[in-house]
Amino acid sequence: MSETARTPTNVCVVLLDSLNRHDLGCYGGSAFDTPNLDRFARDHAIRFDRHVTGSLPCIPARHDLLVGSLDFLWRPWGSIEAWEQPITRALRRAGVTSCLVTDHPHLFETGGENYHTDFGGWSYVRGHEGDPWRTHPDPSWIGAPAMPANRQGWHIARRTGIPTATVGADLSRTFFREEADYPGPRTMREARRFLVEATPHHDRWFLLVDEFDPHEPFDTPEPWASRYQDGPWDDPWMIWPPYLDGGVSAGELTGREARHLRANYGAKLSMIDHWFGLVLDAFDERGLWEDTALIVCTDHGHYLGDVRNGRDLWGKPGVPQFEPLGHMPLLIHWPGRAGGATCDALTTSVDLSATIAEVFDVTVEHRTHGTSLQPLLAGTATKVRDWALGGVWGNWVQVTDGTRKYARAPVGTNAPLSMWSNRWSTMPVHWTEFDTLPAPDRRAWLDTMPGSEVPVLRQPFEPGDRRPLWAAGEHIVGRHHLYDLAEDPDEQRNLVGSPLEAELVELLRHALHAVEAPQEQYVRLGLGPD
Repeated sequence: MSETARTPTNVCVVLLDSLNRHDLGCYGGSAFDTPNLDRFARDHAIRFDRHVTGSLPCIPARHDLLVGSLDFLWRPWGSIEAWEQPITRALRRAGVTSCLVTDHPHLFETGGENYHTDFGGWSYVRGHEGDPWRTHPDPSWIGAPAMPANRQGWHIARRTGIPTATVGADLSRTFFREEADYPGPRTMREARRFLVEATPHHDRWFLLVDEFDPHEPFDTPEPWASRYQDGPWDDPWMIWPPYLDGGVSAGELTGREARHLRANYGAKLSMIDHWFGLVLDAFDERGLWEDTALIVCTDHGHYLGDVRNGRDLWGKPGVPQFEPLGHMPLLIHWPGRAGGATCDALTTSVDLSATIAEVFDVTVEHRTHGTSLQPLLAGTATKVRDWALGGVWGNWVQVTDGTRKYARAPVGTNAPLSMWSNRWSTMPVHWTEFDTLPAPDRRAWLDTMPGSEVPVLRQPFEPGDRRPLWAAGEHIVGRHHLYDLAEDPDEQRNLVGSPLEAELVELLRHALHAVEAPQEQYVRLGLGPD
C-alpha cells in the first residue's frame, strides 16, 4: 500500500440509478449542471475511466453489488437465492453495522424483496416510480409543484389507442407540496441523518444509499423543471421516457418531444446532484474523509436519443449495452488519497462487492466473480482484470478488454435457454395485465450452480415458449457487434467479420469458462462446447 493511502474503517456507497457518465461535468459533460458530483471528483475522489456494466438491468446490478456474482447467464431478474448470501450477512457476523437508505421500489416487491433483510437497519422512502404508496390522487392537488404530466405508457397509448393504467408515481406525485417532499431529496436527508447522528454510535459501519434518481419519472418541481427547456411547454409534462430503438428516426417522437425528454432527465440529474451535496456536507461535518471510503456509482446509463445503427435510442430498449448505457461513472474517495486523480484500469460492478469484502475482511460462501479495487485505490497496481463480462439474460453476451467490445448474439435461434431459480421471481409490471413470468412446467429439473451443492430448479425454454420478461425475441439472432472504442468511441463501425472478431470470440469463450457459464450458453451463442 502506498505511503498515503489507508484502509478505511467504514464504507458509504451512493448508487444513483441511471446515471449517465457522459452527462457529468467531471467526465466532460457540459449540457447539465452537476456541481456537487464535480466537486467530489475534484476535491476528494479518484475518477475511474473504464468502469462497465455487468448484470443488467436494475435488480441484477444490485445483485452484482450486494451478492458479488454475475447472474445474467442464469436468470433474468430475481431475489437472493438459497445458495447465496449477501455481503451484509457477512458484515453482520463480523460485527459491522450496516444500513440501507433507499427510495428504490424494486427492493420491496417480488423479485427484489430480500436484498434489504440482512442490513442492520433500513429506511424506505416511499413514492418513487412504481411504488404503490397511494391509491388515489390528492384531491387538493392544484397542479403544483408537480405539474400535470402524461401517465406512464403514454407512448404506447398514443400508438395503439389503448389507455394505460395509472400507477405508482402518477398518484404519489400529487401529494408532494414542495421540492423537499420528492423521494430523492427525502432519501438524501435520511442519508445525512445516518451519517451525522448514527455513525458516532458505531465502531465500523457500511451505508448503502440506493437512490433511484435520476431514473424515471423525470419529474421535478421548479426551478429545476424549466432549467434546460428550449422554449415554453404548454402540454402535459412528459416525465416517462419511452423505451425505443428508433424514436425520432422511426416517427415515434417529434424532435421537440425528444428535446423535452432530454431536458427533463437533465433537470432530475441536477436536482439529485444538489441534494447529494448533503452527503458531502455530512462528511465535512463529521470529518469522515479521514477514515471512510465514499463510493459513487450507478447500475447503468440511460439512452436519451443516442444514435446507433442510424436509429436514436431511448430508455433501455432491446439493444446491446452501447457506451452511453454500458460505460458507467465511478468515483471513489479513499482515505489518504488526494482528489482529482484518475484510474484507467478496467473495472465492473462485482468488483465493488469484492472491495467492500476486503475492507471489512469478510468472505461469503458462494462463488463470486469480483476482484477488489483496493490495489488500484492504494496505488500499488495499475490493473486488476483483463476482461469484463456483461449482459441481460436471454440477450447478447458482451465481453470487453477495456478497448475492444464484443456483443455476441444467439446463432440459429435464441435457444437453448434456461432459468435457474428457487425463488422463481422477476420484475413485476404494474401497468399491464401481461404475466411477466410463466410458471415452471414438467420439463424442469434439479441442477446445481457452480461451486454449490444446493439443488436449484432449472426450467428450459424452447423456441415458441413464452419467456420471462427481458428475454429477447428471435430478431436478435445473428446480430453480433464488435467495436474498437479507441478508434470508434461512438460505435459507428461494426467490425464483425474482420480478423479481430476471432480474437474477441476466444476472449468471450475464456471469460465464460472462467465464470463456469452454463453449457447451453455456448450452444446458444454458437461457440461450440466448452
